Amino acid sequence: MSLIVIEKNKLKLNKFVEWLIHMLGYSLVFAASTSLFDSVKIDSNNHYLIIFLIVLLIYFLNKTIKPILVTLTIPITGITLGLFYPCINLFILKLVDWIMGSHFDLSNLYAAFFLAILLSIMNFIVAEIINSILKKVKKHG
Repeated sequence: MSLIVIEKNKLKLNKFVEWLIHMLGYSLVFAASTSLFDSVKIDSNNHYLIIFLIVLLIYFLNKTIKPILVTLTIPITGITLGLFYPCINLFILKLVDWIMGSHFDLSNLYAAFFLAILLSIMNFIVAEIINSILKKVKKHG
């Protein structure tokens, strides 16, 4: 299994490695958010397992529902110059909150919105890390 694959004359990161990087980034954001915000509550009995399940749910919803939401809200996002985009992440977070029930609770809307912004920043950083890795490989390869 190689880390970098060539698809249609383009270098791409292996899907599993890309998934692993996203899981690590999301997990770090959630572990930090539970200590930063009192209103973000994750079940303490199986804290890391619940974080992993939350991260899996967010990743799955980001790959399935989020593209539909982004497409439907293009006019609003355009009018607000992109400021509406974290609201889509907020919706995904509240959906995960609803799915996880008592194991995950986002009681404060402001903290949830800030967490959504942190997730947007994390997505951007992960995309930049992946792009920089691919540029270095392309330059040396």
